Amino acid sequence: MRISVEAAGLLTTVQDLGRVGSRQHGVSLGGALDPHALTIANVIVGNEPGAAGLEMTFGNTRLKFADERLVAWCGGDFHVEAAGFEIPYGHVAILSAGDELRFIAPAAGGRAWLAVSGGVDVPVVLGSRATDLRGRFGGLDGRPLRDGDVLPLREQMTNSSKFAARLTPARAPDWSAPSEWASTKPRHPFLRVVRGADWWRFDRTATINLLQELFSVTTDSDRMGVRLAGSRIVRQDNEELLSEAVPPGTVQIPPNGQPIVLLGDCQTIGGYPKIAHVITIDLPAAAQLSPGDVVRFAEVSLSEAQTLLIERERELVWFRAGVGLKFA
Repeated sequence: MRISVEAAGLLTTVQDLGRVGSRQHGVSLGGALDPHALTIANVIVGNEPGAAGLEMTFGNTRLKFADERLVAWCGGDFHVEAAGFEIPYGHVAILSAGDELRFIAPAAGGRAWLAVSGGVDVPVVLGSRATDLRGRFGGLDGRPLRDGDVLPLREQMTNSSKFAARLTPARAPDWSAPSEWASTKPRHPFLRVVRGADWWRFDRTATINLLQELFSVTTDSDRMGVRLAGSRIVRQDNEELLSEAVPPGTVQIPPNGQPIVLLGDCQTIGGYPKIAHVITIDLPAAAQLSPGDVVRFAEVSLSEAQTLLIERERELVWFRAGVGLKFA
């Protein structure tokens, strides 16, 4: 019950939904940069939403399976294949012992999330199996995967085994997760934001620039945050700020005036002014941004952001119920 890493690719890590409840101790949330995508992949292989899977950046990853497993993936515009057949995003497929799963570099979007029935069985640290790259703990020895690594898998649930038996020899069913959930490459050139606590520290010119100008993603971006280059966003006050809590999605403006969109591995506190926050439902698009991509921001109300999230969560409940019936 294991996966052999034949080729690890640029950056592949073990991730789950992160370390909820540890931020007061200075521990980042971490986990999948698109927790919704990992949740969907887990649901369609019969796992609990928080089961550990793999996050891959820019693909070129090859994984060999030692026993029969269900797999599913969500994310950017990757080409994924195994045993001579393609596995589209949002579809569950069955792999046999000895099969090799390949993720080819994507045409758009930079990351993908893979779920395997049973889940990856690495030790739980502070309530999570996620890899914390800065802290060097969690996942597999707190580091990215390397060629030749072996990942143990947990025992898959009985319903997953029964479902797999019904798939053979078809390999994959004709149903899938909704496309807008499974294919998380950016569908529009903007990220929706709500005003942050320090919005008032910027004059009208600065806020207009934030909402109307285009910004390009720099190479100095990682799991901690997306650094952008474009029109300078300049504060209208010089008050020294205290460091305060910052969650993923926060848009900070450092002294150089170039926005930073914080992602899952961001620090727990920060002293740069918080001009805005990317709404939760658009964090998947932020997680897919790659160097050279162009993006802009669009303001929405807090009530609109909440409504969008509530609608998605309601639809997720119905989706999980429907998938559960297929596994029964």
